Amino acid sequence: MSNPVYGKQAHTSTRDEKRSPLFWVLIVGIMLFFVWSPFQAALFNGQMLDFEKPIYWALTITSILLILVILSYYKKFKLEEQRDWLAVLVILLPVTYALSLISAASHYLAMNMVIVQCVYASMFITSLYLLQDRLGNKMIQIIIMTVAYLIVGFGFINWFGQWILAGKLVDWFSSAVYQNRYTSAVMTDSNGLRLTSVFQYANTYAAFLMAFLFASIFSLMKSKTWFGRLTHGFMLVPILVSLFLTLSRGGLVMLPVVFVILLLFFKSARQLLWIIYCVVAGIVSLAVLSPITNMGLELNQTYNGATAAKGWGLLIAAAAISGVISWLIQQYVAPKLENGMQGWASRKLSNLWLPVGSVVIVGVVAFLLIGTSLRNVLPENIRVRVEGINFQQHSVLERFQFYEDASKLIADYPIIGAGGGGWATLYEKYQDYPYTSRQAHNFFMQYLVEVGILGFIIFMAFILFVFYKYTRGYIQQNAEERDSYFLYFILTLSILLHSILDFNLSYVFMGMLVFVGLGGMAAAMDSRPVKRLTLNPGAFRPLYSGVIGIVAIVLVFTGLRFIQSSNAATEARQVARTSQSFDQIQVAVNEDLSIRPTHPDSLLLLSSLYQAAYKQSQNEQFYTADEELLQRGLEAEPYNKSMYSYLMSHYQLKNGNEKAFEILQSKISNYKWDISWYSNLIQQAFTLGIQAREQGDIAKQQQYFEAGLNAYQQVLDGIAHINDLPDSIILTRQFNLTPEIALNTGKIQFMSNKFAEAVVILQPLLNEDLSNATNKEIARYYVAATQKQGQVDHIWYDKLIQADANEKQQIDDLVALKLQ
Repeated sequence: MSNPVYGKQAHTSTRDEKRSPLFWVLIVGIMLFFVWSPFQAALFNGQMLDFEKPIYWALTITSILLILVILSYYKKFKLEEQRDWLAVLVILLPVTYALSLISAASHYLAMNMVIVQCVYASMFITSLYLLQDRLGNKMIQIIIMTVAYLIVGFGFINWFGQWILAGKLVDWFSSAVYQNRYTSAVMTDSNGLRLTSVFQYANTYAAFLMAFLFASIFSLMKSKTWFGRLTHGFMLVPILVSLFLTLSRGGLVMLPVVFVILLLFFKSARQLLWIIYCVVAGIVSLAVLSPITNMGLELNQTYNGATAAKGWGLLIAAAAISGVISWLIQQYVAPKLENGMQGWASRKLSNLWLPVGSVVIVGVVAFLLIGTSLRNVLPENIRVRVEGINFQQHSVLERFQFYEDASKLIADYPIIGAGGGGWATLYEKYQDYPYTSRQAHNFFMQYLVEVGILGFIIFMAFILFVFYKYTRGYIQQNAEERDSYFLYFILTLSILLHSILDFNLSYVFMGMLVFVGLGGMAAAMDSRPVKRLTLNPGAFRPLYSGVIGIVAIVLVFTGLRFIQSSNAATEARQVARTSQSFDQIQVAVNEDLSIRPTHPDSLLLLSSLYQAAYKQSQNEQFYTADEELLQRGLEAEPYNKSMYSYLMSHYQLKNGNEKAFEILQSKISNYKWDISWYSNLIQQAFTLGIQAREQGDIAKQQQYFEAGLNAYQQVLDGIAHINDLPDSIILTRQFNLTPEIALNTGKIQFMSNKFAEAVVILQPLLNEDLSNATNKEIARYYVAATQKQGQVDHIWYDKLIQADANEKQQIDDLVALKLQ
C-alpha cells in the first residue's frame, strides 16, 4: 500500500526558510485586492456598462498576481502529482467559455464571461502554489477573515442610518458610491428594508454570511490565542443578526443543510462545541434582533444620532457577551470535552450521532418558529418571511420555472452552450410566462446554459475531483493538518451549495472566494503520483511558465485595453447627456468601438447620432453608416432587442415601414411575452394594411390584417395561459390586453367588414375618460361598428358628441366607408 502524500507540499516551507521579496509583494497585492474588490459591488457581473470596468481591473490585477506567482514559484512547477495537473486543467474552464463564443447569443456578454473565468483560473493557480507555503496559507486566511468582518461592519454602518459615513469611508476607491452613499447597501423591495452590505443583493449577502458564520466558528475552535478566540466569538452575533436582516429565506433554508454537512467532518467533541457555539450565538442574537431591526428601520427613514448610538451599543454588548462566553468555553470547556470524549470518539460511526440528532433538532426548531407562537420572538418583517417558507410560495415556484425554461434553452444549445450571458440574452424566448430575470437563480443550471454539456462536465469533474481528493486526504491526517486548510472547504462548500438557489457566482468576488477555496483544498489534498503522465520538470517548467506567462501578459494588456474602452464608453454617455456636439460624442464613441467594435452601449449611442444627423441633413452617408453599424452589431448580438428597435427606426427614416414590420413579425418568437412588441406589430399591421388598401392591393391588405389578427390571438392565448397559473405566481411583467392593442385590432376588424367582431373587441375597453385620445378613438370605432350593424349604441354616441362635437362627422365618415 502506498504512503499518502496528502499535505506534503503544504509543509515544504518551514518556519526558518527565508522568503523572497516577491513573496511579500504577492501577499500585499492579494491583501489590497481583497480589500478593494468587495467594495466594487463585489465585482457584480451585471451585464451592462455600469458594472464592467471593475471586472476588467480584476482581470488586470489577477494577471499581474499570476506573473508574480510564476516568478516566485518557478521551481515548484512540475507534473509529478495529481495536484500539479490541476494547475494545467483549470485552464480548460476559460477555454470552454472561449469555445462557447462560436455559438454565443451575445458576443459582448460571452467575452465578459471569458474574462471572469480567466480571473478565476488565475486565482486558483495563485492559491494552489501560495497556500502550500505555511506562512502564505496563514496570512491569506487572516486576510479573508478580516475582509469578511469589515464587510459585516460596513453593513451595520448602513443599517444604522450612517450611510454618509459609510460612503466617505470607501468613495475614494469604490465605484459603487453615488452622491456620498454606497448604492443599495440597504435595499428596499416588496418585503421592506433588507441588509445587503457591499453586495446590493440580500440573498448573496446571506450566502456570504452563512459561509463566514461557519468559518468564524471553526476559526474560534482552532485559534490558539485569546485574542483570536475572543474576536471570532465576538463576530458571531453581528454575522447572525445580519443574516436575519437580509430577510433571505434561501439563506435560512441552506444554513442547517451546511451546518449538518460540516458536522460530519468533526469528531464528537468538536461537533458538540460546534453546536454549543451556534446555540450561544443564536440565543444572544435573538435577544437583540427585534430592537436592532426596529432601530434600523427607523434610522433608514429618519436618522437620529442617539438611536444609532443605542443600536451600536446594543450590538457591541451582545457581541461582547457572545465573545466572552465563547472564549470561556474554548479555554476551559473544550479541553475537557476533547479529553473526556476520546473513548466515545473511537467508536465506529460515533461522529454520526450528533449530526443525525442535529437534523431532528433543526426540524423541531423550524417547526416551532414557523408553526407555533414561538415565531413571535422574531421581528414582524422577519416573521413574515419565515412563515412564507414553503414550496408553494412565489420565489420557489418561480425558480422551478426558471430551471424548466433553462432546460428548454439547453436542449437548443446542448454541446458548447449559448455562451456567457446566454440566459440573460435568451430567457425571453424560452420563458413560460412573463417574468424579468437576467439570472437563472441557479449557478449550475446557468453554467450548463452557457457552456453546454461539454463545459459543464469539465467544470464538475474539476471541482468534484478537488472535493474528493481533499476529503480523502482529510480523513488520513491528524488534527493540526486538518485545521490548516479546512477554512477553504467551509467557504467553498457553503457558497456552492447556496448557489443552487441563487446567482451568487455572478458576483466575481464570491467566485474568487470559491476558487481560492478550491486552490487551498488542492494545496492540501491527497495528491498521488501520476507516473504515466509525468513530464521531466526541466522540460515542463519553462514550457508551463512560458505559456502561462505569455497568457498572463496578454491578459494584463487586454484588461487595460478594455478599461480604456469602458472609460471611453462612459465618457461618451456622459458627454451625450450634457452636449449636443456630434463630433465630441463621436470621438469618445469611436475610441470605444475601435477596441470593441460591437460594444452595444456605444454602438447604439452612435446609431442614435447617425439617425439624428440624417434627420437634420438628409445626408445619405449618415443613413448608410447607420445601417452598416447596426447590421454589424446584430451579427454579434443577434438577440439584442434594442438594436432591432434602432434598426426599425432606421428603416422608418425612409418610410421603410414594411422592413420594420418584417422585423416585428420575424422576431416575435424571441420576445413572446413582451406586450409592447405585440402592440407595435398590430399597430403597424393596421397602418400598412390601410396603405395597401389605398393602393388597391387588397391581397396585401389582407396579408397585413391577418398578421395583426394572429398577433392579437397570441395575446389572448397568452392571457389565458397566465390565468391558468397558480395564484402564488406573481407576474413581474405585465401582459394584458392594452387599449392600444384592442383599438388597432378593432380597427382591423372594422376595415375587414367584420363589425360584430369589432364590437366584441372594443366594447370591454370603453372608458368614460374621453379626454384621452385612445379612449376616444375606441369609442368612435365602437359606435361606428354598431351603426354598421344597424344597432347604434346611442348612449356612447351621445357621450362622444358631448365630449367633442367633431366626433359626429368622424363617425359619419367611418359609417360611409365602402369596405370590401
